[in-house]
Amino acid sequence: MNNVKEVRTATHDIDPIYLQRWSPRSFQNKEVPENLLHGIFEAARWAPSAANMQPWHFVVARNDQDRAKFHSFIFDNNVEWCKNAPVLIAITSKMDSERFGDNVTHAFDTGAAWGYLALEATRKGLATHGMGGFDRDKAREVLQVPDNYAIQAIIALGYKGEKELLEEKFHEREKPSNRKEVDEFISEGMFTKE
Repeated sequence: MNNVKEVRTATHDIDPIYLQRWSPRSFQNKEVPENLLHGIFEAARWAPSAANMQPWHFVVARNDQDRAKFHSFIFDNNVEWCKNAPVLIAITSKMDSERFGDNVTHAFDTGAAWGYLALEATRKGLATHGMGGFDRDKAREVLQVPDNYAIQAIIALGYKGEKELLEEKFHEREKPSNRKEVDEFISEGMFTKE
């Protein structure tokens, strides 16, 4: 198992949880207790939200039948590694609001909820891996997602497994990745990018 400290070092003082959270592909085939899972969604509940609209909605698959539904629209290369994840989650966001019409911040707010969920999962000893590789139209049909909800991502969640549980082609990538330095993604006064 890779040591996160060998790959990730913060330049500035932050809580270690941010370095510990990464996206493994190897999951143990071990059920996540409901109270633990609900605690993770409790963290997502408290994410910031414009006008308190809380546009996020999570569709959860925790049994064989529901996971098979998800596997039907997740791209094959992702199914190869996420098939052992005990929990799959479709993250959707409501694009409109009764009070304001279009909700232009639905994706932004839902991304914050996903971030809270991912960090709380890490804090509780679980791993998460977000996926964009899936057929959104088929997911909408299979999960019966209304047209006014965007399907943002699919998340695999569970207990991290050893890389040997994966097919060999995934072994090289089964490690935490580093990140850009802060100076590479901020500018002051106006947008500047080299």
